[in-house]
Amino acid sequence: MPKLFSSLSECLGFSQITMSANFIILIALSDISRRLPMGVDTIYKPGRLLVIFLFIFIISCNPVNLTNQIYKEEPTKEEPTEEESIEVENKNERISIKENNIEEKKTNNILSPKKFYKSKVKNNITILFSENSKNKIITQFIKVLELGVYNKNLENVSFEINFFKDKKDLEKIISETKTEGKIYIGPIESEYVEVAKNYCKDGTVFFSFSSNTKLASDCIYLMNFFPKNELEVLFKYLNNNSKIALLYPQNEYGYMVNDLIDNVVNESDAVIINRASYKNDLSNVRSAIKELGKYELRKYELDRQKLILSSKNDEKSKNRLEKLMKFKTTSDYDFSHILIADYGLNLLQVAPLLPYYDIDPNIVQFMGTGVIDDKNFFLEPSLQGAIFPGVELKNRSHLIEQYAKIYDENFIRISTLPYDLIGLLNFVYQNQLSLGEMFDLLDNSNVKFDGIDGNFYFKNNMIERDLEILKISNGNANKLLN
Repeated sequence: MPKLFSSLSECLGFSQITMSANFIILIALSDISRRLPMGVDTIYKPGRLLVIFLFIFIISCNPVNLTNQIYKEEPTKEEPTEEESIEVENKNERISIKENNIEEKKTNNILSPKKFYKSKVKNNITILFSENSKNKIITQFIKVLELGVYNKNLENVSFEINFFKDKKDLEKIISETKTEGKIYIGPIESEYVEVAKNYCKDGTVFFSFSSNTKLASDCIYLMNFFPKNELEVLFKYLNNNSKIALLYPQNEYGYMVNDLIDNVVNESDAVIINRASYKNDLSNVRSAIKELGKYELRKYELDRQKLILSSKNDEKSKNRLEKLMKFKTTSDYDFSHILIADYGLNLLQVAPLLPYYDIDPNIVQFMGTGVIDDKNFFLEPSLQGAIFPGVELKNRSHLIEQYAKIYDENFIRISTLPYDLIGLLNFVYQNQLSLGEMFDLLDNSNVKFDGIDGNFYFKNNMIERDLEILKISNGNANKLLN
């Protein structure tokens, strides 16, 4: 671990920064580096938005496209491991990547170059955020990047943070800083990522937190929580007796899950039996649930059985009638599992309505996507026993505790994204990779990085993770044993 710097100027290396920028840096970083020095040069562009650092508070777990947020947010817990590792095993090869070295055995030229860029990856990274980005998220992302740099002991790398006003301003910043081997973190919003794509021909690399999967190509690599990855893990877990019902909201996230699920289920042993959607304001959610569970049909059938039994006088019929009087409907569901593709407060209102309309969680397996990974849902009675794809809280608990202690604020669930990015970049710099070698590394999905949210890799320029199946029980979500 590097020693703590005795002063802010020692930490930031003010000798490399003009006096005109010093005062701005002191204001902008007063809440950051005085708590934990970065150990690297950090520059805030004069004239950029600084008031952003005044706004930080807790946000709940909602899926977001980080124009609106990022898929998943909420406090959790964990800290950096001493050693980042990547391990890949194939029939004829094995790659073992540690934090400070790389070992290859029987590689047979495994990393075939995608680009023939020979320049080394530049050690000055530019961070790009829109002035209109959500202040609390961006502020924490910057702090988490700082914490990651410190924990990983990333040395001799400088970070320049730029807040741009519009597309023209963004183009100006990139045009003035672009060079072969240049790394950018951001932007987030899809409209600005489209601007960044115009500079891929210049040998640049952009790590964006956008959720728009259509933007993942060329030099644009997306880090987010993508539902396709989560659905694939979830459906792979299900057996060939699994019959799925899908319940989703009529919003961007719900439509995305509905679009993805057909292709995902075709690669699994499960089948989709039925699906229903409801308005985002929940105005028709009750009728949607009734339709999905065939509530009226099952109620009619139960009432018919009650009527028949009530006409009989034998003891057996009386006992059975007494038992059936406790139910509103029969329990002969068409489906064995129900996937609830909602999040936030809406999920806490929708989930209890399922058992209310006699979709019994003791008979039907409730399921969610990764957005259900939030302590707020783990105590909801109707979600006890529900399963979802994710990684246990203990994997990130140390990071959360460390962050809270240093910055005196709650850790946002999605802030593991920039932290894992620093781990990846640390490997690149430790091994002094060229840009071509870096592209090879990122484009080889067999190479997996050890991250806070599980081993991760890039597939088609989008991050994917090795997730587990977690089950909610009494306020916790624990991994199901195979």
